[in-house]
Amino acid sequence: MATATAKKNKSKVKHQPKIFTFEWKGLNGDGQRTSGELRGTSIAEIRSTLKRQGISPKSVRKKSPPLFKSEKKITAMDIAMITRQIATMLSAGVPLVTTIELLGRGHEKAKVRELLGTILSDVQSGIPLSDSLRPHRQYFDDLYVDLVAAGEHSGALDAVFDRIATYREKAEALKSKIKKAMFYPAAVVVVAIAVTTLLLLFVVPQFEEIFNGFGAELPAFTQLIINISEWLQSTWWVFVLAIIASIFLFKRAHRNSQAFRDQVDASLLKIPAIGDILHKASMARFARTLATTFAAGVPLIDGLESAAGASGNAVYRKALIKVRTEVMAGMQMNVAMRTTGLFPDMLIQMVMIGEESGGLDEMLNKVANIYEMQVDDAVDGLSSLIEPIMMVVIGTIVGGLIVGMYLPIFQMGNVVG
Repeated sequence: MATATAKKNKSKVKHQPKIFTFEWKGLNGDGQRTSGELRGTSIAEIRSTLKRQGISPKSVRKKSPPLFKSEKKITAMDIAMITRQIATMLSAGVPLVTTIELLGRGHEKAKVRELLGTILSDVQSGIPLSDSLRPHRQYFDDLYVDLVAAGEHSGALDAVFDRIATYREKAEALKSKIKKAMFYPAAVVVVAIAVTTLLLLFVVPQFEEIFNGFGAELPAFTQLIINISEWLQSTWWVFVLAIIASIFLFKRAHRNSQAFRDQVDASLLKIPAIGDILHKASMARFARTLATTFAAGVPLIDGLESAAGASGNAVYRKALIKVRTEVMAGMQMNVAMRTTGLFPDMLIQMVMIGEESGGLDEMLNKVANIYEMQVDDAVDGLSSLIEPIMMVVIGTIVGGLIVGMYLPIFQMGNVVG
């Protein structure tokens, strides 16, 4: 009934006017020429705004769209920044409707303006903010919506948005660090393969032509490099197709098979150096998510379910689901975590202290801060370690190929000598 009434009210609300960018030229209070851009609904509105600013407008025209328009996508960082802005404005006493309207009018991305305009229309028609966000799951996940709903019920929407903003900012910073940690090893492999392939395809054949005039048997190492070069020249397309097919099959299996995704997650945790970073990142995500939900008034059982999904790894997701089941059966959370054999003693001890003192959210936030700092330090250490490793690997490959090509020349020099 309430939904039907909300839809009925929504149909009566007029659509928000479209916002355009206008270019203007005019004279300021000192009679000097000035120009700029303003966003508004019409030329008359822009002229009125300029006059209030003490500028005498001479020409105002709608800015022409670029010839090749590329719509910028809404990123997770955009949502984090919008959340922080909402939290700040609500804390300052700005009404929710005005907050969304101001953010929608002033954002640089057209898709964000459209998104906030849709949400604003729903809120103005009487639909709760949490229900207005729910249709846009690609930007506002279930955790986000559930926390907003908890804030609406408790009447502390500004505090909840502040927690969500902090959670999103920390999550995006952690995600950036993980990407950085994964990028360097991948870069080593890609650069090494690219350099080796170029040398085998274009440099080695030049030496082969020289060696053919020697009329002598080549060293085994040199002959091996030449054989590899000849094979790559004749079947390079097979090599390229194999790489493309492997990437395609991996993505398809990863998208369609939950068991394959779980196996990949488990394998990633076993990679030296990187696995340790992923372990700590998953524990940081779990602790931060559970602290945010618990502080917002979400029941612990529901918070554990959200934390399991936000952990980012199937191994931790399954462990936290098991913890949730044990807690539902009446077991303390720290005891349930110990039975999984996955969580370190330090984390379990801090959870136990939080449960006994009644400050579980505070303890979990401290745990998240500790592991986020450890991830940061580990990524910095890995980055400083990978750079010399990259130089050694590429140097070894390139140096090995060069030595292999010059061996016949060295032997010829010894014979001549």
